[in-house]
Amino acid sequence: MNYLSDHYVEETRFGLWFLRSRIWQHYVLRLAVNDLRGLFSEAPPADPVLLDAGCGQGKSFALLRQAFAPARLIGIDADPQSLTQSAEEASRQGMDVELIGSDCASLKLADASIDLLFCHQTFHHLVQQEQALAEFYRVLKPGGYLLFAESTEAYIDTWVIRWLFRHPMHVQKSAAQYLHMIRQQGFEFTAQNVSYPYLWWSRAKDFGLLEYLGVCKPKPFGQREETLVNVVARKPFEGTV
Repeated sequence: MNYLSDHYVEETRFGLWFLRSRIWQHYVLRLAVNDLRGLFSEAPPADPVLLDAGCGQGKSFALLRQAFAPARLIGIDADPQSLTQSAEEASRQGMDVELIGSDCASLKLADASIDLLFCHQTFHHLVQQEQALAEFYRVLKPGGYLLFAESTEAYIDTWVIRWLFRHPMHVQKSAAQYLHMIRQQGFEFTAQNVSYPYLWWSRAKDFGLLEYLGVCKPKPFGQREETLVNVVARKPFEGTV
Protein backbone atom coordinates (compact mmCIF):
# COMPACT_ATOMS: atom_id res chain seq x y z
CA MET A 1 0.00 0.00 0.00
CA ASN A 2 1.31 3.45 -0.97
CA TYR A 3 0.45 5.54 2.07
CA LEU A 4 0.41 9.31 1.78
CA SER A 5 2.80 9.81 4.67
CA ASP A 6 6.40 8.68 5.10
CA HIS A 7 5.67 8.15 8.80
CA TYR A 8 2.43 6.18 8.49
CA VAL A 9 2.11 3.30 10.96
CA GLU A 10 0.08 0.53 9.32
CA GLU A 11 -2.81 -0.81 11.40
CA THR A 12 -3.36 -4.50 12.13
CA ARG A 13 -6.13 -6.49 10.43
CA PHE A 14 -7.94 -6.63 13.75
CA GLY A 15 -7.63 -2.87 14.09
CA LEU A 16 -9.14 -2.27 10.64
CA TRP A 17 -12.00 -4.64 11.45
CA PHE A 18 -12.58 -2.95 14.81
CA LEU A 19 -12.98 0.44 13.12
CA ARG A 20 -15.97 -0.99 11.24
CA SER A 21 -17.53 -2.58 14.31
CA ARG A 22 -20.61 -1.52 16.25
CA ILE A 23 -18.45 -1.25 19.38
CA TRP A 24 -16.37 1.43 17.69
CA GLN A 25 -19.34 3.34 16.34
CA HIS A 26 -21.66 3.10 19.35
CA TYR A 27 -19.37 2.97 22.39
CA VAL A 28 -16.39 5.00 21.14
CA LEU A 29 -17.25 7.45 18.34
CA ARG A 30 -20.80 8.32 19.41
CA LEU A 31 -19.83 8.95 23.02
CA ALA A 32 -16.82 11.06 22.02
CA VAL A 33 -18.79 13.29 19.66
CA ASN A 34 -21.54 13.80 22.25
CA ASP A 35 -19.02 14.54 24.99
CA LEU A 36 -17.12 17.05 22.85
CA ARG A 37 -20.39 18.74 21.90
CA GLY A 38 -21.04 19.31 25.59
CA LEU A 39 -17.61 20.83 26.33
CA PHE A 40 -18.19 24.10 24.48
CA SER A 41 -18.38 27.19 26.68
CA GLU A 42 -20.68 28.81 24.13
CA ALA A 43 -22.61 27.69 21.08
CA PRO A 44 -20.44 26.21 18.30
CA PRO A 45 -20.31 28.12 15.00
CA ALA A 46 -23.41 27.79 12.85
CA ASP A 47 -22.99 26.08 9.47
CA PRO A 48 -19.29 25.45 10.08
CA VAL A 49 -16.59 24.20 7.79
CA LEU A 50 -15.64 21.03 9.64
CA LEU A 51 -12.47 19.00 9.13
CA ASP A 52 -12.28 15.37 10.26
CA ALA A 53 -8.52 14.88 10.64
CA GLY A 54 -7.84 11.17 10.27
CA CYS A 55 -11.34 10.30 9.10
CA GLY A 56 -10.52 6.60 8.66
CA GLN A 57 -13.50 4.73 7.24
CA GLY A 58 -15.90 7.66 7.60
CA LYS A 59 -17.96 6.28 10.47
CA SER A 60 -17.89 9.71 12.14
CA PHE A 61 -19.57 11.58 9.28
CA ALA A 62 -23.21 11.01 10.24
CA LEU A 63 -22.48 11.74 13.92
CA LEU A 64 -20.71 14.99 13.05
CA ARG A 65 -23.61 16.02 10.82
CA GLN A 66 -26.06 15.39 13.64
CA ALA A 67 -24.00 17.23 16.27
CA PHE A 68 -22.73 20.25 14.29
CA ALA A 69 -24.71 20.48 11.01
CA PRO A 70 -21.66 21.50 8.96
CA ALA A 71 -22.18 23.45 5.77
CA ARG A 72 -19.04 21.79 4.46
CA LEU A 73 -17.46 18.58 5.73
CA ILE A 74 -13.90 17.60 4.81
CA GLY A 75 -12.24 14.29 5.60
CA ILE A 76 -8.49 13.78 5.53
CA ASP A 77 -6.56 10.53 5.79
CA ALA A 78 -3.16 9.24 4.71
CA ASP A 79 -4.48 5.76 3.84
CA PRO A 80 -5.93 5.54 0.29
CA GLN A 81 -7.99 2.47 1.21
CA SER A 82 -9.57 4.32 4.12
CA LEU A 83 -10.45 7.19 1.81
CA THR A 84 -12.19 4.76 -0.55
CA GLN A 85 -14.17 3.38 2.39
CA SER A 86 -14.97 6.91 3.57
CA ALA A 87 -16.37 7.74 0.15
CA GLU A 88 -18.56 4.63 0.30
CA GLU A 89 -19.76 5.56 3.79
CA ALA A 90 -20.57 9.12 2.72
CA SER A 91 -22.59 7.73 -0.19
CA ARG A 92 -24.50 5.39 2.13
CA GLN A 93 -25.34 8.32 4.38
CA GLY A 94 -26.34 10.55 1.47
CA MET A 95 -23.68 13.07 2.42
CA ASP A 96 -21.44 15.32 0.36
CA VAL A 97 -17.99 14.95 1.93
CA GLU A 98 -14.78 16.33 0.43
CA LEU A 99 -12.05 13.73 0.84
CA ILE A 100 -8.37 14.63 0.69
CA GLY A 101 -5.38 12.32 0.80
CA SER A 102 -3.01 14.07 3.18
CA ASP A 103 -0.62 13.67 6.08
CA CYS A 104 -1.89 15.51 9.17
CA ALA A 105 1.59 16.99 9.54
CA SER A 106 1.25 18.65 6.12
CA LEU A 107 -2.40 19.49 5.48
CA LYS A 108 -3.44 20.39 1.95
CA LEU A 109 -5.69 23.19 3.14
CA ALA A 110 -5.49 26.98 3.16
CA ASP A 111 -4.66 29.01 6.24
CA ALA A 112 -7.64 29.98 8.42
CA SER A 113 -10.12 27.94 6.37
CA ILE A 114 -11.67 25.67 9.05
CA ASP A 115 -14.18 26.44 11.81
CA LEU A 116 -14.14 23.08 13.63
CA LEU A 117 -11.36 20.48 13.52
CA PHE A 118 -12.33 17.04 14.81
CA CYS A 119 -9.37 14.85 15.79
CA HIS A 120 -10.65 11.66 17.40
CA GLN A 121 -8.34 8.77 18.29
CA THR A 122 -5.98 9.92 15.53
CA PHE A 123 -3.24 11.74 17.37
CA HIS A 124 -1.71 8.70 19.06
CA HIS A 125 -1.16 7.22 15.59
CA LEU A 126 0.88 10.22 14.44
CA VAL A 127 4.65 10.27 14.66
CA GLN A 128 5.01 13.99 13.89
CA GLN A 129 2.65 15.21 16.57
CA GLU A 130 4.09 18.70 17.04
CA GLN A 131 3.96 19.35 13.29
CA ALA A 132 0.39 18.06 13.07
CA LEU A 133 -0.77 20.28 15.93
CA ALA A 134 0.89 23.28 14.27
CA GLU A 135 -0.98 22.44 11.08
CA PHE A 136 -4.27 22.19 12.98
CA TYR A 137 -3.62 25.65 14.39
CA ARG A 138 -2.71 27.03 10.97
CA VAL A 139 -5.82 25.86 9.13
CA LEU A 140 -8.27 26.90 11.89
CA LYS A 141 -9.83 30.31 11.63
CA PRO A 142 -9.25 32.73 14.52
CA GLY A 143 -11.91 31.75 17.03
CA GLY A 144 -12.11 28.25 15.52
CA TYR A 145 -12.13 25.12 17.67
CA LEU A 146 -10.02 22.00 17.97
CA LEU A 147 -12.13 19.03 19.09
CA PHE A 148 -9.50 16.66 20.47
CA ALA A 149 -10.29 13.21 21.87
CA GLU A 150 -7.49 10.79 22.67
CA SER A 151 -6.41 7.65 24.45
CA THR A 152 -3.35 8.20 26.62
CA GLU A 153 -0.15 6.26 27.13
CA ALA A 154 -1.67 4.56 30.19
CA TYR A 155 -4.10 2.81 27.85
CA ILE A 156 -2.04 2.43 24.65
CA ASP A 157 0.89 0.89 26.54
CA THR A 158 -1.08 -2.09 27.92
CA TRP A 159 -0.36 -5.62 26.75
CA VAL A 160 -3.76 -6.20 25.17
CA ILE A 161 -3.70 -2.98 23.12
CA ARG A 162 -0.10 -3.57 22.04
CA TRP A 163 -1.09 -7.08 20.99
CA LEU A 164 -4.23 -6.16 19.04
CA PHE A 165 -3.22 -2.82 17.51
CA ARG A 166 -0.15 -1.05 16.18
CA HIS A 167 1.02 2.36 17.36
CA PRO A 168 4.23 4.45 17.43
CA MET A 169 4.99 3.85 21.10
CA HIS A 170 7.74 6.46 21.43
CA VAL A 171 5.28 9.36 21.00
CA GLN A 172 2.54 8.29 23.42
CA LYS A 173 1.66 10.84 26.11
CA SER A 174 -0.30 11.26 29.32
CA ALA A 175 -3.47 13.33 29.49
CA ALA A 176 -1.54 16.17 31.12
CA GLN A 177 1.13 16.06 28.42
CA TYR A 178 -1.44 16.24 25.63
CA LEU A 179 -3.15 19.22 27.27
CA HIS A 180 0.20 20.94 27.79
CA MET A 181 1.09 20.41 24.12
CA ILE A 182 -2.21 21.89 22.97
CA ARG A 183 -1.81 24.92 25.24
CA GLN A 184 1.81 25.42 24.18
CA GLN A 185 0.71 25.55 20.55
CA GLY A 186 -1.40 28.57 21.45
CA PHE A 187 -4.87 27.09 21.91
CA GLU A 188 -6.99 28.31 24.82
CA PHE A 189 -9.23 26.24 27.10
CA THR A 190 -10.27 25.98 30.75
CA ALA A 191 -11.13 23.06 33.00
CA GLN A 192 -14.73 23.46 31.84
CA ASN A 193 -13.63 22.48 28.33
CA VAL A 194 -11.86 19.25 29.38
CA SER A 195 -13.23 15.84 30.34
CA TYR A 196 -11.65 12.55 31.34
CA PRO A 197 -14.12 9.81 30.34
CA TYR A 198 -13.78 6.62 32.36
CA LEU A 199 -15.49 4.17 30.01
CA TRP A 200 -15.49 0.39 30.35
CA TRP A 201 -13.45 -0.17 27.21
CA SER A 202 -10.79 2.31 28.34
CA ARG A 203 -10.10 0.67 31.70
CA ALA A 204 -6.44 -0.32 31.61
CA LYS A 205 -5.54 -4.02 31.72
CA ASP A 206 -8.97 -5.67 32.13
CA PHE A 207 -11.61 -3.38 30.50
CA GLY A 208 -13.19 -2.96 33.93
CA LEU A 209 -13.97 -6.67 34.33
CA LEU A 210 -12.86 -6.86 37.97
CA GLU A 211 -14.90 -3.77 38.80
CA TYR A 212 -17.94 -5.27 37.06
CA LEU A 213 -17.57 -8.48 39.06
CA GLY A 214 -17.25 -6.51 42.28
CA VAL A 215 -13.71 -7.68 42.98
CA CYS A 216 -12.50 -4.10 43.23
CA LYS A 217 -13.97 -0.61 43.19
CA PRO A 218 -13.24 1.95 40.48
CA LYS A 219 -10.68 4.55 41.46
CA PRO A 220 -12.14 8.06 41.66
CA PHE A 221 -10.92 10.97 39.59
CA GLY A 222 -7.59 12.26 40.88
CA GLN A 223 -6.55 8.83 42.17
CA ARG A 224 -6.18 7.07 38.82
CA GLU A 225 -4.03 7.55 35.76
CA GLU A 226 -6.40 8.80 33.09
CA THR A 227 -6.74 6.69 29.95
CA LEU A 228 -8.87 9.15 27.97
CA VAL A 229 -8.84 12.91 27.57
CA ASN A 230 -11.25 15.10 25.60
CA VAL A 231 -10.84 18.84 25.12
CA VAL A 232 -12.46 21.59 23.11
CA ALA A 233 -9.71 24.17 22.61
CA ARG A 234 -10.08 27.49 20.81
CA LYS A 235 -7.66 29.31 18.56
CA PRO A 236 -7.55 32.90 19.86
CA PHE A 237 -8.87 35.76 17.78
CA GLU A 238 -6.09 37.78 16.21
CA GLY A 239 -4.52 40.22 18.62
CA THR A 240 -5.64 38.35 21.76
CA VAL A 241 -2.61 36.03 22.19
